[in-house]
Amino acid sequence: MSWISDHYEKAALGGALLIAVALSYSGLQGKNAVGKDFSSEITGRGSNEASVENGDQVATAIASLQLKLQWTKAEVNARSVDLFTGVSLFVDKNNPKRPVDLPNSPDVHPPIPNQWWIDYRIDPGYGDSPQRDEDADGFSNIEEFNAKTDPADNRSHPDLIQKLVYISRESIEWILRPSGFPTAADSRMNFEYNDTQKKRNKTDAAAPIEKGGLFFLNGDAKGRFKYLGFEQLAETDVPVEMIRIEDLKPNKKGIIYEIPSNFRRADTRKFSKFDLTATLSLEALGLQGQKFKVEELTDFALPEGAEKKRYRLLEVNPDKIVVRQTLEDGTTQLHEILKKP
Repeated sequence: MSWISDHYEKAALGGALLIAVALSYSGLQGKNAVGKDFSSEITGRGSNEASVENGDQVATAIASLQLKLQWTKAEVNARSVDLFTGVSLFVDKNNPKRPVDLPNSPDVHPPIPNQWWIDYRIDPGYGDSPQRDEDADGFSNIEEFNAKTDPADNRSHPDLIQKLVYISRESIEWILRPSGFPTAADSRMNFEYNDTQKKRNKTDAAAPIEKGGLFFLNGDAKGRFKYLGFEQLAETDVPVEMIRIEDLKPNKKGIIYEIPSNFRRADTRKFSKFDLTATLSLEALGLQGQKFKVEELTDFALPEGAEKKRYRLLEVNPDKIVVRQTLEDGTTQLHEILKKP
């Protein structure tokens, strides 16, 4: 029989001692690990105190949330003081420690008085405050001040003619050539029309136009002209018959042209006429950049589509237009507007 069989009790006792030592060592190591993990050791026997430090202040904080808080404006010398932005009170940039009280200080943006900014509640604290447009109507604060209009109301603004811009010009050149040899006994004439839009028309040679008759009845320039008659000029060696024609186009109705009969085709440009149209825009009321067209000698409104047409385009030149305005009292005023570069 082996040694273990003979000494079984001693071997069991020794094994038990080894296991006990191992468990003790393991427990000791575990304790040290817990202490290391929590960076502290459990000491003392604890406390039965269940209250939280400063817990009594929670009720006070909750109660404060139920309070109705409201900002109220203070008054100084019967003048309200804004608690958030001091519109009436600024700091001198050259002396930051010195407050500037607008009503009692030199004007910050001459010629606009300080009180003007206060009355309309507009911030004058910007270097370009006079050039700003508070109500987005297209007019700056300085323009509204000069016109005595409300800078905070886009329904109140200076005269819109100030924001009318001349952008470009369209020109149609046309020629009306009378042909025939009118006499007192027979004043009938024929006519031929041409323009730079390649529009053409001519009367029937077999049916010349009688004095007082309309032409052309169909096609281009339909019904635009009326033959009024002729006048013979004897001031030159060769008598010349000047044909008188009335323009019936709506914007030119009543204009009378005098054109020599049978002039040479080489002289066509000498007797040509023009239909002119201006392309415009109104740089106000949110209409900036929106173009519209007006023919010469036509009434129009500002803004386009307004009920009253108080403006008439008198001239359309390459570099400017001339507009006649009818004022509220019935008087008129002329405006020259240079073409926008």
